[in-house]
Amino acid sequence: MNDINSQADPVAKPLHLTQILVHYADAVRLLQVRDTYDWHQRTWQIFGGRANASRDFLTRVDRMEEGYRLLIVSQIQPQKPDWCPSDCFSTKTIPESFFEHREYRFSLLANPTKKVTPKGPDGRRHGQGKRIALTKREDLLTWLQRKAGLGGFVIKPDTMRTITRGLEYFHKPGAQGFHNAVEFQGTLRIADAQRFRQTFQTGIGSAKAFGFGLLVIAPLEKRTT
Repeated sequence: MNDINSQADPVAKPLHLTQILVHYADAVRLLQVRDTYDWHQRTWQIFGGRANASRDFLTRVDRMEEGYRLLIVSQIQPQKPDWCPSDCFSTKTIPESFFEHREYRFSLLANPTKKVTPKGPDGRRHGQGKRIALTKREDLLTWLQRKAGLGGFVIKPDTMRTITRGLEYFHKPGAQGFHNAVEFQGTLRIADAQRFRQTFQTGIGSAKAFGFGLLVIAPLEKRTT
């Protein structure tokens, strides 16, 4: 691993990967899930008794052939919720050796945005500005390459795919809106193992509470020593 600048943090808390499969009918009947905010609420229930705690987990919801797949990466091991049948829930601790590979295939569901601040007659920026969604492929790739640089990894450009997944709406008390969902797929190479491990834990981009930012990765090779 001579191209990795630093080693993984030996005292990092273990992370847990959880998968919950929910049939579409059960999502309506048992969960009453309508949007990304409802998934956010149902996930909190898995970590019971922590209503006032800071969120320390990431989620991602995918629409599969027969139902939804909810993935969770968390510092705390979750418990099977009452609404989940016994055969739909699985969780495991992620071994630290999993982060010691050099290259990974990855999938990232993200909400890529940029901040636009209006300029006044004097040419100076005024106000706080607002965030707008990125939609052009070149802007999306630039966004991801920048996030990769901050996150301790490098994207292999010739492997990159961008898949538009449309708008994800949410309704919560006092607010409603939507996020622009884009899935990135490709191959990445580790540049800084410790930063990458932290990025995997904390996620990439905005709207993490609504199911964005979780890196799904699979090693491309056996770990070297």
